[in-house]
Amino acid sequence: MIKLIIFDLGGVFYDNADVTSAISSDLGISVEQFLRYAKLSGLKEFSCGKISADQFWKRFHAVSGIKVLDELWGKHFKPILKEETHTLIQKLKAKFTVVAGSNTIEPHYEIMRNRRDFEIFDRVYASNIIGYSKPDPAFYKEILKAEKTNPIEAAFIDDTEANVLSARELGIKAIHYKDDIEIEKLFDEIILQAL
Repeated sequence: MIKLIIFDLGGVFYDNADVTSAISSDLGISVEQFLRYAKLSGLKEFSCGKISADQFWKRFHAVSGIKVLDELWGKHFKPILKEETHTLIQKLKAKFTVVAGSNTIEPHYEIMRNRRDFEIFDRVYASNIIGYSKPDPAFYKEILKAEKTNPIEAAFIDDTEANVLSARELGIKAIHYKDDIEIEKLFDEIILQAL
């Protein structure tokens, strides 16, 4: 029986959360180039809270030769709440513990926290705080441990297939959220899986 529901943020709770195009444009390089440089600059470490934004951009300069004067992750991050998901979470909270489980970075985390977007959730598990990022199984295990919940008692909603598959391998009832999914259908699916 489902007790815990874990929601991804970008693409599920928010629209307009991806800043890679805007940053690439700001730097005058392609998205592919930016992502290549970002990976070499420690993007995974950044998303797991192992390095700061300042350290990331210093590494980025060393790798790419491009000096970045602004903190571009925060500058371009303007997520828009998906009202339908927000409404769904409110409905689900009547019966379940509902938490956020998201890969994020410190500048984005601070913006979301300062906007008070997290208040709808019972708790928030952000990769930059817990030290693991999806699809690493340790990410989900950390949440389950903190919530004192077995995998079969948890449902997880994410828009990235690799994350969904990783959660399923642990026994979590994971749902692949797609843009065209009807929110009521998603609600029905969660309720059905909870029985």
